[in-house]
Amino acid sequence: MKIPTITIPMIQIPLEKNIQLFLKREDLIHSQISGNKYWKLFYNINSYLDQNPENAFIITFGGAFSNHIAATAALGKEYNLNTLGVIRGEELQDQWQKNSTLKLAHQNGMDFRFFTREEYRDKETLTQILEKEFPHALIIPEGGTNEHAVEGIQFMFNEETKSFDYLCTAVGTGGTIAGISKFAEENQKVLGFKVVDDQSLYNKVLELSDNNNFELIEAHDGKYGKITDENIRFINDFKQKYGIQLDPIYTGKMMRKLFEMIKENYFPEGSKILAFHTGGLQGISGANELLRKQNRHLIDIN
Repeated sequence: MKIPTITIPMIQIPLEKNIQLFLKREDLIHSQISGNKYWKLFYNINSYLDQNPENAFIITFGGAFSNHIAATAALGKEYNLNTLGVIRGEELQDQWQKNSTLKLAHQNGMDFRFFTREEYRDKETLTQILEKEFPHALIIPEGGTNEHAVEGIQFMFNEETKSFDYLCTAVGTGGTIAGISKFAEENQKVLGFKVVDDQSLYNKVLELSDNNNFELIEAHDGKYGKITDENIRFINDFKQKYGIQLDPIYTGKMMRKLFEMIKENYFPEGSKILAFHTGGLQGISGANELLRKQNRHLIDIN
């Protein structure tokens, strides 16, 4: 993988308070390998290909609407690499063609193996089985989070990012915030907005970043993947006001919570805040499929 030559724009979000808020549009880095997924895969893939592996093959894990699955499949197509997605939920085995994310991943050349949720939870055993079957493969964890992923996040920084007091990101598996924490300036505070109810995340991030300059903030609305009517309204209003599409699982929840914190005077006057838009927009079509079945308002994508 190459470092993209495009300049990632920072968009200022107007506020009534004496606080500056900017959104760094990492979602624009690639049409399908979006946002932090590009950078989390960056070192993993380059380190693997540097070894000139025999029968290069990438295996990774994810759920029905996984951004990571979609990004890995797109990367495989772009670099002519075989990919295999280990998918949570055996009920998808005979109807994955109806799932927008898996359908797109398959169009990009990815094959699948489906496991029950109980089998999927034991990823250590699954990984051992896959290592025996595919000894030359690169096996990337769910969400792409490992030490290589953390190193890749450094490319989300530039000279402009040094001027901010706070750096904000959504947190799923912890790799992105670990990288931001590791490569932030000494004077910067890192805020991670948890979209999963996982109490082990703090120690995981601390181990990967080796830095305690971060704070984790609950933003999951009760569980991972939950989409509330309040979240839908916020995303649609945000797009109408600022012309920027947010996703309902990651950046949408982060920005809604961030706005609440600004309103509640969490940040001192004069603060300069940078939030990273980490992509995930491919998941909106799947989210709308579920919302439509529930006769609920949809996320505006027009």
